[in-house]
Amino acid sequence: MGRNNLTRPSEFILLGLSSRSEHQKPLFAVFLPIYLITVVGNLLIILAIHSDTHLQTPMYFFLGILSFVDICYVTVIIPKMLVNFLSETKAISYGECLTQMYFFLAFGNIDSFLLAAMAIDRYVAICNPLHYSTIMNHRCCVLLLILSFCIPYLHSLLHIILTNQLIFCASNVIHHFFCDDQSVLKLSCSSHFVKEITVMTEGLAVIMTPFSCIIISYLRILTTVLKIPSAAWKHKAFSTCGSHLTVVTLFYGSISYVYFQPLSNYTVKDRIATIIYTILTPMLNPFIYSLRNKDMKQGLTKLMHRVKCH
Repeated sequence: MGRNNLTRPSEFILLGLSSRSEHQKPLFAVFLPIYLITVVGNLLIILAIHSDTHLQTPMYFFLGILSFVDICYVTVIIPKMLVNFLSETKAISYGECLTQMYFFLAFGNIDSFLLAAMAIDRYVAICNPLHYSTIMNHRCCVLLLILSFCIPYLHSLLHIILTNQLIFCASNVIHHFFCDDQSVLKLSCSSHFVKEITVMTEGLAVIMTPFSCIIISYLRILTTVLKIPSAAWKHKAFSTCGSHLTVVTLFYGSISYVYFQPLSNYTVKDRIATIIYTILTPMLNPFIYSLRNKDMKQGLTKLMHRVKCH
């Protein structure tokens, strides 16, 4: 579409990870298995938790929801990316772009709040074990779940409303593999001062609130565990947190690299970093939680045994 004088383009062009035609089919061959592994892996986690009574605890309740959200998260991005790998136009309509952006922001932030809920659960389990069942009751879990969904959905809606008010009169080519908020913002020729301020204030608050909960929870866990005289109990306490900490590090590390910098510095390196938290982290989650968690291993083994018996 070149550089037309537009207030709102009818479509955007997603350049993807590479604009070279010879790269498209190899990229398709890489990301299709990644998508299938992500969906199947997270689905197995959900089924294992649902079918095993020993996994009917708050921690695994949140893990099951996290797995479901991760399936939704990658489904917002990868199917369209796969279609574009095999398409010559690589176009996405304006409405479809905003819809993708909305659900990308929503599911990404739901992930963040669920990780915070899981950190709170670990804090209560380790620091207040005698009151665990009283504090982390059904009502508390439902309340944390509602907050984990409502805040991100409202946050995403605000950003979509602000994006929809922008004027686009530059190129309609998005230098990314999906409609990322930052990439679309770069195409606007109207003032996006309000949008950028919102990203750096309200957006930062939405990201930092769950992250702060995680940091505070683990600081309290650390001080409690260091007071335990038994080395075996220390190891057990830390092992229950290892999987969660690994996922938190992958998720927040890549997000910080991409978003906590000026818009003008947004480059191709950020696209690569984006792959980590949008695609690789959801794919690795089932492996991280199953390989480093004895209860989850047993739950998956029981599930596989039931499948074979039927």
